Amino acid sequence: MKKKVIATIIGLVLIGSLVITFTMFKNEEKTDLTRIRLAEVTHSAFYAPLYVAIENGYMKEEGIEIELLLTPGADKVAAAVLSGDVEVGFAGPESAIYVYEGKEENFLVTFAGLTKRDGQFIIGKSDKFNWKDLEEKEVLVGRKGGMPALNFLNALKNAGVDISKVQLNYSVEFAALSGSFIAGVGDYVNLFEPNATKLESEGFGKVVASIGEKSGVMPYTAFYTKKSYLNDNKDLLKKFNNALNKGLEFVSTHSEAEIAEIILPQFKDTSLSSLESIVRRYKESDSWYKTTFITESDFKNLEKLMIENKLLDDYVPYDTLIYNLSNE
Repeated sequence: MKKKVIATIIGLVLIGSLVITFTMFKNEEKTDLTRIRLAEVTHSAFYAPLYVAIENGYMKEEGIEIELLLTPGADKVAAAVLSGDVEVGFAGPESAIYVYEGKEENFLVTFAGLTKRDGQFIIGKSDKFNWKDLEEKEVLVGRKGGMPALNFLNALKNAGVDISKVQLNYSVEFAALSGSFIAGVGDYVNLFEPNATKLESEGFGKVVASIGEKSGVMPYTAFYTKKSYLNDNKDLLKKFNNALNKGLEFVSTHSEAEIAEIILPQFKDTSLSSLESIVRRYKESDSWYKTTFITESDFKNLEKLMIENKLLDDYVPYDTLIYNLSNE
């Protein structure tokens, strides 16, 4: 499985230019700001600290203009960074580990963390739920080997569920999970916000459990770049990191209502009340790091999970793949 994931990433790089599915760039006028193209694996209020850093002007205060590019799939995010289509990737750092294991010389270095646990919610067809209910049922999980799938498996283990009895459906693309469930595929589906709340509000299911509350603490979503880009642009990335830390501090010290109001421009199709509820769920789940610093123990938790699922043979070097700009 590990070789297949590595081959997929390399293949995506060799295909050529990445097709960008979504661009969010509010001001196209020329400025003195340095533009950073940022590929994000999904667009969710789960990443509220990043959007606070943008919408509250913290990035601009640091002389940075962010171009957000939605790039579904951590393997595709890694490919976008490796090919030079973007400068920074924002996804599960397991994709950076796969690249390193693939012997890429100019590998990906993770320099800042944001979320410290899984941000998915399980959606069922009724609000009655026990984790054991997942046995003998089909669950739409997403891409095999990705952080969402790994954390779901970890949550099942921690909840005492017999994983061999769960029908794990890895065949549905991440972006098609909601639509497939609505169409009648699966008994349960794992979704991030705002998709979970949207599906529930439209009457297609009920949010029954938080995966993050059952899985462990680890760098779930983080920022990485090529080793060469980090070496050549360390001062710029320190400024980027400073803005992120301001965003993390804001979400830690402000209410869900204040956070929702700030990030609402990022979610034009979501009502303020719904966004407030979504942010509340993530605050209650203790989803975000206090700072961007990634500890060695957290990183080893991720590696252990990959090793247990036979996606990694042995621990990879923390000091090589993690470069904490918060430490400078």
